[in-house]
Amino acid sequence: MKKITIDPITRLEGHGKIEIFLNDEGDVNNVYFQVPELRGFEKFIEGRPAEEVPHIVTKICGVCPGCHHMASGKAVDMAFGVEPTPTAKMLREFFYMVHFVHSHIAHFYALAAPDFVVGPTAPKAERNILGVIAKVGAEIGTEVIKQRRIAQEIQALLGGHQTHVMLNMPGGVRKGLTEEQRLDMISKSEGFVEFSKFSLKVFEDIVLSNKNYVDIILKGPYKLDLYSMGLVDENNNVNFYDGKVRVVDQDGVEHCKYSPTEYREFIAERIEPWSYLKFPYLKKIGWKGFEDGKDSGVYHATPLSRLNASDGMATPLAQEEYERMYSTLGGKPVHNTMAMHWARLIELLYSSERALELARNDIIAGKELRTPIERITGEGVGIVEAQRGTLTHHYWTDQKGIITKANIIVGTTNNNAAICMSIKKAAQGFIKKGTIIDDGVLNLIEMAFRAYDPCFSCATHSLPGKMPMIVCLRDAKGNLLRSVSRD
Repeated sequence: MKKITIDPITRLEGHGKIEIFLNDEGDVNNVYFQVPELRGFEKFIEGRPAEEVPHIVTKICGVCPGCHHMASGKAVDMAFGVEPTPTAKMLREFFYMVHFVHSHIAHFYALAAPDFVVGPTAPKAERNILGVIAKVGAEIGTEVIKQRRIAQEIQALLGGHQTHVMLNMPGGVRKGLTEEQRLDMISKSEGFVEFSKFSLKVFEDIVLSNKNYVDIILKGPYKLDLYSMGLVDENNNVNFYDGKVRVVDQDGVEHCKYSPTEYREFIAERIEPWSYLKFPYLKKIGWKGFEDGKDSGVYHATPLSRLNASDGMATPLAQEEYERMYSTLGGKPVHNTMAMHWARLIELLYSSERALELARNDIIAGKELRTPIERITGEGVGIVEAQRGTLTHHYWTDQKGIITKANIIVGTTNNNAAICMSIKKAAQGFIKKGTIIDDGVLNLIEMAFRAYDPCFSCATHSLPGKMPMIVCLRDAKGNLLRSVSRD
């Protein structure tokens, strides 16, 4: 049996590798997607005051710190039995919409676009952001950098820092906006909307107008029939910050809909000995292994699944694009993995429109920033939609508000089984007896996980029984003298 290793896999957040095993005939026998890093923040925050945790968990990941900050802030609110003021809620959501803007821009242009704009089998040295700029022009590249910079500056203004965010506190926020700043936010949000519309036009001109790319979306080995998860508002429209989690089946029929405190009734978690990522699944269906279909409890929580799980978008321009995508791809729901990139751009437009709506509401510049704490409930759950999927933070505290236990289900954790299955299906589709396995073929396989925009730094929380440690002793020239391991 022959083994092919892709290590490291590229254009993602975190570290991972893919091992492909071929049988004697040269066909794919099995594929393992391994994440060899551990975060373990559930244990790190035990013993810490709950009010400190929203600031600690931003260190889980430097790419999506705002997601953990928001989910954690909501969990701490519940643990302290307090509801933020209207102004505080709007400030939190505005910050969060801008956080989505910066992240979705980064993924589309820097991580995904090299495959579509430059080409999935183009030379490796050209499949990067510089290759994208060479194709679309320096002026467009400059605008990409500008809009992402503006989004980061807004986060720093409200959160104190764009990565080490300090916005949330129990019952509210630490800092508000002046009226002058609010007007500036309107102008900048208008810029986000225009840039989002432009990005969708880029996708139309370069991707949708290219038959080979459309064939990859619709006909390539990138399709899984999975349940779809996403947060929705009272009208079942997509909502990133607040609402209930809705799961629909492969035909778009609602399987379940639950509030944050009910998540354990519907989601269960398991571990495998070859990964530090947990494998969540739908509890009432059960774990049937790495299989798709209605009898399997595997689901995905992605931009595409959020759109599948909803009845529409809550803003007008995004709704138009939502309808256009489903019309173009043959109706709702869609299970073609590569359509996640299109869905992500629709979400970019939605978050930009929503940021503009919030900035135009003068309540966001109000002075009531915090509701005082009156009691400790001892438990809190916060759920938001991270860019990479539904994010859950669940904390337990003692009577003094000290964390005694925590559970975190990250967006990429929700997608772990789906990513493994997508990679295997892509490998089986592109590697056959006699296939010349070059860098282009391996990149087509990598594209299967890249569509999920996975964040493995966030997602690695499971200890599958042991944590190997290897100590290597070397001399001054780097020669290995001795290796000692502890399993």
